[in-house]
Amino acid sequence: MTETFFKYLQFEKRLSRNTLSAYRNDIVQFATFLSTSFEESDPGRATYPMIRSWIISLTEEGIQPVSINRKIATLRAFYKFLMIQGSITVDPSFKITVLKTSKRLPSFIREQEVDAMFSAPFPDDFEGTRDRLILELFYGTGMRLSELLGLTDSAFNLADRNVKVLGKRSKERVIPFGKSLVAMIQEYLARRREIIETNEGPFFVTSSGESCYPMMVYRIVKRHMLSTTSERKSPHILRHTYATHLLDRGAEISAVKDLLGHSSLAATQVYTHNSIDKIKRVFNQAHPKA
Repeated sequence: MTETFFKYLQFEKRLSRNTLSAYRNDIVQFATFLSTSFEESDPGRATYPMIRSWIISLTEEGIQPVSINRKIATLRAFYKFLMIQGSITVDPSFKITVLKTSKRLPSFIREQEVDAMFSAPFPDDFEGTRDRLILELFYGTGMRLSELLGLTDSAFNLADRNVKVLGKRSKERVIPFGKSLVAMIQEYLARRREIIETNEGPFFVTSSGESCYPMMVYRIVKRHMLSTTSERKSPHILRHTYATHLLDRGAEISAVKDLLGHSSLAATQVYTHNSIDKIKRVFNQAHPKA
């Protein structure tokens, strides 16, 4: 039953490779717990007390509530699938409630820090041109790391200044970008042609013509974010920064939702907290009665 569930997630729900891997790991961990604690190897035959015992054991192990809640969501999806398939008649996860978590606002860097980051010199070679373009795309479009690595030459429309990305669950969206990026893209393509004459594969490549990979991009971003005050230095921080700066400058939240590729406004609303904090500071500094 579990393999059928994973195929459903992959081909029907079209989940990303990383998300699918997380679902699989959760189910495998739960199956291991059932086998060692209850001598039951099939998660499909688990009961409410068994699930509750697993959650308690995870808590006692010091697993963070946000991680436990993700595992609960996995089990709920699994049993919902089994109910639809008619494999079970009672959902054992029905009475399971999620754990309380502290709300963590997304980290971002200030506009002055962004300016400083891009004002720093980049090497005048292929790698310097590529690295700057990677940073500019993250901040200029808010795309995810997986979306950036999935780019091809045909994704860019330089005349209309937009790029087509393939987001979560294989959803396509078109993101506009500024004029300055056009020249940077053209310069990168010119330098890339010195390495590979034609490219039918990924847009971003290494100096040897191979495809760029996630850890490499992480290192590039981290190296150039060292001068910023953000504790975390990653491509996702630049995505957070993109969204926060748009809202700070008056962008409608529904438009930001579409630009980020969020499925609901709830995921986008976390960025409004940062904007509200800025509004409060302006009020406290400017209003006589503040």
